[in-house]
Amino acid sequence: MRIGMALNYAGGFAETVEELADYEKAGLEIVFVPEAYSFDAVSQLGFIAAKTERLQIASGIFQLYSRTPALTAMTAAGLDYVSDGRFTLGIGASGPQVIEGWHGVPYDAPVGRTREIIEICRMVWRRDRLEYAGKHYTLPLPAGQGTGLGKPLKLINHPVRERIPIFVAGMGPKNVEMIAELAEGWEPIFYFPERAAGVWDGPLAAGRARRETALPPLDVVAQAAKIQDAYLGGRKDEAAALVPAELLAGTALVGPEGHVAERIAALKESGVTTLNVTPIAASHADRVALIEKVRDLAG
Repeated sequence: MRIGMALNYAGGFAETVEELADYEKAGLEIVFVPEAYSFDAVSQLGFIAAKTERLQIASGIFQLYSRTPALTAMTAAGLDYVSDGRFTLGIGASGPQVIEGWHGVPYDAPVGRTREIIEICRMVWRRDRLEYAGKHYTLPLPAGQGTGLGKPLKLINHPVRERIPIFVAGMGPKNVEMIAELAEGWEPIFYFPERAAGVWDGPLAAGRARRETALPPLDVVAQAAKIQDAYLGGRKDEAAALVPAELLAGTALVGPEGHVAERIAALKESGVTTLNVTPIAASHADRVALIEKVRDLAG
């Protein structure tokens, strides 16, 4: 089980990135950079790529609706290039609050769009001429739309890798089934290891049955999220109160060392392969020590 973390730069972005070198020495292997409706993740990922040498970097996540599929592929190839092959493309649908409220585009067909974006990205990275006729994306633009001058193009540059890993954030059964079929990794939220099999074993098995043999085993990244409706409505106390105590206990790594060791073992037993953690301590040295401890407990 590798150790990852979502970048939290509340104390300052440059300072946090400088600390990543110590976290890496302590056992951190991958850092996920969120986007939501904050600063874009791309500029931050490029900065991290320049400041690190071995740490894997990932978007956590690029939203499906805010970029064209080709731009998503170009951006991933660019970040993989400047990081010398250390980038993982994390994508997801986000939610209608952000997509329709912030980006002003309809929140529709997340599963279908995800499948088509994955297929288009892999075409771009292979440097195929981009001709794609999907339900949601047609490239070039069809006759009768636009100027009619669109031509099938291929990526000018040769990517570092023609198969950049794709991780998808998703929860619904159809989405999880599609992820198990097509993606290199899956990012669930509210991951409760004792309940995971009952909820997701069916969709995961159905997707894996159609999985290409060329794909590696599915990387399962356990993480957590907020109760978003109340939170986005500004009712933060209400959002916190809505979180069941059992869920907090089951998804958090907080408590005596023996308890944390048991929870990590349960996560590993349930199939988690990448564990995203947020070290909470008063000093940088203490946070580094927590990463080391989790690394040791994860074995």
